[in-house]
Amino acid sequence: MQVLQVQLEVGADPAEVGRARRWARSRLAGSGIGDDEPLAETLILLISELVTNAVVHTGCPAVLRMLFGGPGVRVEVADASDRAPARRQACGEDTGGRGLELVDGLADRWGWQREGAGKRIWCEIDRGRKAESDAATNGAEASAAPAEAAPCRSSEVHTSVREPRVYL
Repeated sequence: MQVLQVQLEVGADPAEVGRARRWARSRLAGSGIGDDEPLAETLILLISELVTNAVVHTGCPAVLRMLFGGPGVRVEVADASDRAPARRQACGEDTGGRGLELVDGLADRWGWQREGAGKRIWCEIDRGRKAESDAATNGAEASAAPAEAAPCRSSEVHTSVREPRVYL
């Protein structure tokens, strides 16, 4: 199977998040995922959250990668900070603290791993989601086994795999 990988270097400036979103939209369109598709909107939100986390919480430049091929789209954000990502509990009107909860709720799989002196956070969205949703709407059963996380060069890998979801 052929996998297309594209990447963008992101500076350690919160203004870079908007540039990363625009870049990602153009790459999604180039891969055949239309701007108006729910998959595109979900991927852009995930990219926005992961890049924001890397830039704001580490203060380091990052590299955004998108991999197309196989059953879905994989997004990776690598940064030079060795600090592990941490879920925070947002309260009421807090303006932050929801990023990893969003990633966990929207991605089919996600995780992180140490990479050199830093880390890489990744998430995957299955392209077959719309087909699963259409099949469920038509009364047919849809099932998909979650794919295994990509192999890692490090011994420390943290993942979260969600059960397949059906959207009506």
